[in-house]
Amino acid sequence: MVHLGDMQKRHRVLQRWEKQRHGNAHWFAECFAEFIGVFLYVYTGVGSQLLFILGGILKEQGLSSVFQTGAAYATGIIFAVILATPVSGGHLNPGITIAFVLTKGFPLVRALRYLIAQILGGYVACLLIYVQYHDLIKLAEGVLDLAGPGVLDATLFTPQGPAGAFALYVMPGASLGRVFLNEFVCDVMIALIIWCCLDPTNLLVPPFASPVVIGLAYAVAVWGYSIEGLAANTARDLGGRLAALTIWGTKASGGKYAAIAALANIPATLMASALYELFLADYARVITSSHLEIIRAHATLAHRTG
Repeated sequence: MVHLGDMQKRHRVLQRWEKQRHGNAHWFAECFAEFIGVFLYVYTGVGSQLLFILGGILKEQGLSSVFQTGAAYATGIIFAVILATPVSGGHLNPGITIAFVLTKGFPLVRALRYLIAQILGGYVACLLIYVQYHDLIKLAEGVLDLAGPGVLDATLFTPQGPAGAFALYVMPGASLGRVFLNEFVCDVMIALIIWCCLDPTNLLVPPFASPVVIGLAYAVAVWGYSIEGLAANTARDLGGRLAALTIWGTKASGGKYAAIAALANIPATLMASALYELFLADYARVITSSHLEIIRAHATLAHRTG
């Protein structure tokens, strides 16, 4: 097995840093990978989602669409997975990390670091988006304020308001039971696809195709079910919620729906994991050559850096 260092020489400073990264600082590199992965996923998706909302307020329908938003989230997922997976495993979702703790023996301390990094990635991405679109957001808020007394306050913290791109909300009067069902079913679907992609015996999804397949699962959920209210990732929801609270104060809390958006993904992911292991996984199947190559590469890296 040929290592990159056997073919290309790095600067001595970078060589020393790499030794530290493989040793005491490896946890920091993993957390950075989780942080930047969630950052990319949220940055691409929320940016398009915000344009869709602002376009409706400013009567500029060409700014974005539900299709574009779904495609943006899918693209962000692809970027995030290919960037983070070689370093951290590409969890990018607290539900996935918690499922790994309970089903695959993932270390608890390492998991806590991942959770913090994931939520922080979503938080920083949303704050940056707000700064970049600050003028357009203020323009939209001005339009709502001029529309009549109370219109801004009635719209701001709804799916049609600017804050609705950062912290998720449902329309007043919506059935929280149906909203929970919508979130839970979509999250189970996405997690089943993720577990399918993680299965090293799956002949139809080679490792290089997994980021695209997972991205498409998120896109389908957005295209079909985001109008009812969909978070699909606890880190995206909590990061965005904290950003909205930072920007607009406690009025952005989201009420009872906030708990659904933040927490439903975790039991849904655990259920999907159980369903896959019980009915779809088969340890009598043969590991594919492409998956085996990755498993051996990771084992060699662990041995060389350990």
